Amino acid sequence: MAGDAEVTKRRLLDAATAEFAAFGIAGARVDRIAAAAKSNKAQIYHYFGSKDALFDAVFNALVVQTVRETPIDPADLPGYAARLFDGFEDHPQVPRLATWYRLERAGTQEPLETIVSSNRDKVAAIATAQKEGRLPTRFAAEDLLALVLAIASMWTTLTPEFAALVSGHGRDHRRQIVIDAVTALLSGR
Repeated sequence: MAGDAEVTKRRLLDAATAEFAAFGIAGARVDRIAAAAKSNKAQIYHYFGSKDALFDAVFNALVVQTVRETPIDPADLPGYAARLFDGFEDHPQVPRLATWYRLERAGTQEPLETIVSSNRDKVAAIATAQKEGRLPTRFAAEDLLALVLAIASMWTTLTPEFAALVSGHGRDHRRQIVIDAVTALLSGR
């Protein structure tokens, strides 16, 4: 039966991911999540305790998956940014959930340790590469990471009007812009 419980939890997490990506925390409805998961609301509360805790489980799983699938490589920050871009393109719910997290969770709870440790490790890797002379020191390690992350996600943050303006730019073109921008950032040009 433990396998059944894990299957049910996975269905609930998958349904919750779609619901939260579409509607955020406040707009998400547990009855829709339960129906999409072919489960019931009682299972959500049994496994997760609350809608907020379910969102936290979804977001934590997203962070763990992103860190696992897209490890930082300070020797190739343009490639790292391109892989992040690919992840955002392949999984559009990721930037949506991150936006809802920033809008509805920032400052309202303890920071998620998964995010804190991931960011700390990335900054440390960049700082080490800077000390070894493999990366420029024009920006502090945490600032350089912020710039790389912003460039990697820039296409996901556009207003619909600007997105329409650049809609003729295909994925390959947008990906190359990310690579070129991070390369230019590192070269100081």
